[in-house]
Amino acid sequence: MSDASWCDITTENADELVSFYEAVMGWKKEAIDMGGYSDFVMMKSDGTPVGGICHKRGVNENYPSGWINYFTVESLDNALRAVVDKGGKQVGEVRHHGNDSFCVIIDPSGAACALYEKGQG
Repeated sequence: MSDASWCDITTENADELVSFYEAVMGWKKEAIDMGGYSDFVMMKSDGTPVGGICHKRGVNENYPSGWINYFTVESLDNALRAVVDKGGKQVGEVRHHGNDSFCVIIDPSGAACALYEKGQG
């Protein structure tokens, strides 16, 4: 069973979009150093993370534009095999956040999402 656990958006100008969501949603930003520029984790006023706003460059260069939902799966390897077997496409390499792993995919309809596996530890 999987559930939505995160969302982010990749865009040409993350700084502008951050300003938009700060004004519209009341979110606050936390900059994440990406080596020469920053992407952002957006948080509610109580500090709860709600998603990310990322520049379309570096490791995110090939990500599709628009909001991407991250769905938690038990086995990322198994899920990625099923993506290909069922006519979907893996976008880029598997990436890691601490012990967790994730990868963006395109489903057979052309919609993008990401698969996320929580690591042990």
